[in-house]
Amino acid sequence: MTAADMERMDVPLTDLIARVDAMAARRRDLFTAGLLAEDRHQCDPTDNLFAQLPCPHPEACSTSADYPGFDAWIAQQQNLNTAARRNR
Repeated sequence: MTAADMERMDVPLTDLIARVDAMAARRRDLFTAGLLAEDRHQCDPTDNLFAQLPCPHPEACSTSADYPGFDAWIAQQQNLNTAARRNR
């Protein structure tokens, strides 16, 4: 590293403090924007409509009879997964 490189890196303390303050303010702004976006998502006024979509059309929903043996297979997979986690 040369002296010229050091001069470019060396900044007055007041500039450094201003940069850090600006970065902290930007981080707070981004964090706040993220929280507000999550709040908007949680309070989606059409969410209940989306949740009710399958209800008026039960004939379009699958049942266990549509997939014979699936219930037993998924139970077996869950048991294998639980056993594998216990043996770690």
